[in-house]
This record gives sequence, C-alpha cells and structure tokens, in this order.
Amino acid sequence: MAISIKSAREIELMKEAGRILAIVHEEMEKALRPGMTTKDIDKLGEEVIRSYGCIPSFLNYNGYPASICVSVNDEVVHGIPSRKRIIQEGDIVSLDAGLIYKGYHSDAARTHAIGEVSQKAKDLIRITEECFFEGIKYAKEGNYLFDISAAIGNYATERGYGVVRDLCGHGIGMQLHEAPEVPNYEMNRRGPKLRSGMTLAIEPMINVGTWEVEWLDDDWTVVTRDGSLSSHYENTVLITEDEPILLTLSK
Repeated sequence: MAISIKSAREIELMKEAGRILAIVHEEMEKALRPGMTTKDIDKLGEEVIRSYGCIPSFLNYNGYPASICVSVNDEVVHGIPSRKRIIQEGDIVSLDAGLIYKGYHSDAARTHAIGEVSQKAKDLIRITEECFFEGIKYAKEGNYLFDISAAIGNYATERGYGVVRDLCGHGIGMQLHEAPEVPNYEMNRRGPKLRSGMTLAIEPMINVGTWEVEWLDDDWTVVTRDGSLSSHYENTVLITEDEPILLTLSK
C-alpha cells in the first residue's frame, strides 16, 4: 500500500483533529484519580470527543467495545474499560485515544502516574516519552522512516528497557491505520524515504522488563510476559521540509 501524502486541505483537517484530541487527553488527565473505574475514564473521553462533533476512532473498530483504551500497570495497550476495574493509588495508567474530525483521524496516547508511584514507574514514564522525542529528531523530509525506529529503540535498550516488537506505530489519515508501519526498534534496512505531507502515529511502547508480550483471553488486552510495568506515549506527527509538527500536542 502506498504512503499517502496529504494535501494542504487535508493537513488543516488533521491539525484540527489533533488539536481536539490534545484537549481530550488534557480533560482525561485532570479527571484521573484513585477510586474511579476504567469505565469512568472511557465515558468521559467519549463525551469530550463527541462534544466537539467528532467520532471516537476506536469504538467498534474491529470489534473493540470502547472509545478509550485504558491499560493499567503491566497492560501494554488495548485494555478494555470495565466498571469492575478500580484505579488505585500507585498505579500507572495508559490512555490511548483517537477521534475522527470531518473524515480524518488523530491518534495519541499518554501514560499517567496515579498519586505517589514508585521511582521505577516514574523513570519508565519519563524514558518512554524521551524515546518518542529522540525518534522525531529524524522525522523530517529526506531522512528514512527506520531512522526514527532505530533512535527510539536504541535510546530505550541502552538504558536497560524492553522495547515491544509485536506492536508498532502507523500511518494515519482518512484511515486510522495506513501505510507505513512504524516499528520502535532498529531494522536491518532504512525503510521508505520521508516526504513532506506524510502523517504518522509514532508510539513507543516500553517495558521495565522483557520486550515480550502476550494477549489476554479477551483478545485485545496486551500485557508484558513477565508482569513488569509498561508505558505508552504517542502523537500524530506531520512530516515537513523542516521540523515535524506534533498535531496532538498542545504544549
């Protein structure tokens, strides 16, 4: 599948989709607290998405039953919100959200510390975010896609962390998942050359322990194989001739 190059009009629509999604994440972060359920945060996220006239990207996507993926502690991604799952002091909670604005998707994820968490958890969250920013140093026209991948993976592994290999980032636009796939570890080739107008969802998923993961019986929730903590950080990124534009980051 060819990698789509967005027109000026499409870029403006994706910028607005990203701007709204950044607000959604800010509202969810403000609401997160011990004692709430993962279903509570899903409900809030969907309400904020719809309040801007947008559609949740994830709801019913390939059968996924919620609008926000809420993954706790050793859950890497795709945790299904539940009224029975209570968020506790000391947890780390990854929120992955996407929305559709006038036919165009945005996608972003953040991992949050709930109250006082361990130093190990704090370091993991920080390193995962730093991995993303190391990667996007190479996200500009003329570089190669897997330059981003290598920068992400090497930054994590040099610090002793596991880089999830079974899941990756992706192109994004009129479809939630478009070409190309964006691995988070070094590849044996350079991949396609980056061009201005490409839009990518770049999303390091980093574990304290092994990179290996497994799927729970719900066929959605991905957990670390060794039960170690996992963190997820993602933005929708526009490739330009100069520095990349982070469409889903308001700060």
